[in-house]
Amino acid sequence: MYFDVASTAPLHPVARQALTAALDEGWADPARLYRSGRQARMLLDAARETVAAVLGARADEISFTASGTQAVQLGLLGALAGNRRRGAHLVHSAVEHSSVLHVAERHEAGGGEVSVAPVDRAGRVDPAAFGALLRTDTALAALQSANHEVGTVQPVGEVAALCAGAGVPLLVDAAQSAGRVDVPTGWSLLTASAHKWGGPPGVGVLAVRKGVRYASPLPADEREGGRVPGYVNVPAIVAAAASLRAVRAEAERENARLHALVERIRGRVPQLVPEVEVVGDPVRRLPHIVTFSCLYVDGEVLLTELDRAGFAVSSGSSCTSSTLTPSHVLAAMGVLTEGNVRVSLPYGTAEADVERFLAVLPDLVAGVRAPLGLDLPAPVGAAETTPRAEGRAGAESDERQATDAGGSAGAKSVGAGSERPEASGGVAATPRAEGRAGAESDERQATDAGGSAGAKSVGAGSERPEASGGVTVVDALGKRCPLPVIELAKRIGEVPVGGTIAVLSDDEAARLDVPAWCGMRGQEYAGEAPAADYGGDRGSAYLVLRRS
Repeated sequence: MYFDVASTAPLHPVARQALTAALDEGWADPARLYRSGRQARMLLDAARETVAAVLGARADEISFTASGTQAVQLGLLGALAGNRRRGAHLVHSAVEHSSVLHVAERHEAGGGEVSVAPVDRAGRVDPAAFGALLRTDTALAALQSANHEVGTVQPVGEVAALCAGAGVPLLVDAAQSAGRVDVPTGWSLLTASAHKWGGPPGVGVLAVRKGVRYASPLPADEREGGRVPGYVNVPAIVAAAASLRAVRAEAERENARLHALVERIRGRVPQLVPEVEVVGDPVRRLPHIVTFSCLYVDGEVLLTELDRAGFAVSSGSSCTSSTLTPSHVLAAMGVLTEGNVRVSLPYGTAEADVERFLAVLPDLVAGVRAPLGLDLPAPVGAAETTPRAEGRAGAESDERQATDAGGSAGAKSVGAGSERPEASGGVAATPRAEGRAGAESDERQATDAGGSAGAKSVGAGSERPEASGGVTVVDALGKRCPLPVIELAKRIGEVPVGGTIAVLSDDEAARLDVPAWCGMRGQEYAGEAPAADYGGDRGSAYLVLRRS
């Protein structure tokens, strides 16, 4: 089952038909005056009008690009250039698509200023906080219509009103929502991507309202209103427009059905799998996306197991990324960045397919966790699970995750009943240290000989206030997440209530995942200190107070 349309949707049947026809009828240069050229131009103009009608724009405000990413980048750069006399200040949310972040980095490197609006634990920006960042020299603001990783819908209308009051143009990235839900109002520039709604890849949309200052960041070209240089792919654009109109016509019926299926996943997964948190706004969200995070799970291993069971899903875990960097979206939300699964359902998903996913998931997660030796509570719906799928890669799970299998069992589950105290200072998603978790076989041998590898106690003589009464230190240096969190879970039971445990780690993901673990387990995150304060030779010490 393909459950990853948030990455790319299968080609819609209408798109396939339109593409085949347009390859025969619209192959010529639409800028030429001979018959075949005029025919191609007619198809292009009709496609532009169709897209404009769905997006709530005028046809002459629509330009076609080579991708959604290119549309975002041209939109940002062009609007910044067009408003340079006003200033060089850019505002965007912390959970924007990477295409926005990359432009922001370039803008800042070139002398511009960038302000980032935070989001809450559901991934939603606060309009008032966003508006407070607007200044007299703000040239542009950017806010996605809905988040691509967790499905949270942003308050675009409220932010747009604040931007309009300040005279600041707003770019809205509607890649995830275009065609599925109504386009938000109030935007100055809007971008979308055809392959997200079932059109062919290689077609993006950039809409620029009349009156919005825009200066192309690229050399001049007479095509696409001077905004996008190069030859247009008429057949692909025709197919994109046809499929956009088709999915919009299907949306009302399918959205209600998919919303119910996603609601079933949101409710059942925490009942079937212990130590799971469903993330994203439970109400203000897209109808087809749901993301949940599993403690003590390597995302790459879990996705591989789901693939073997016949399910294609996605993850924001750094181990599934070529950059080995934790998801900036999950980090900004303050939720677990490891072991997360994003399910995004395509149109036509059957109820039986979702039920089969719910049937195999608990056993797959249990199989991935099995080598860890953790004492986890039985899920509420354990009796509803089915026998474990055959062919599990136990050796792979062991290789990627197992450590201290013979060590002391961790604390039993504690409900996340208290809020997680925020650590002082901001949290940044920085590149993770290279390499896997060291020589795991040596660690297991050391553990078998005498408890969790590297763990030791520091006496009450420490200068840090948290160390009064003794601090239990867990040395997870050289180990990639989720291993530091697994070590923490195993040792927290040895710490008296009110005591402190320090997790030493040189994996940047621990800076995100240790506080997230505390939020899920009802413990208190007490901040970060140099690992050297607790006997480490590198990295940081993440301090946890046991509250229950």
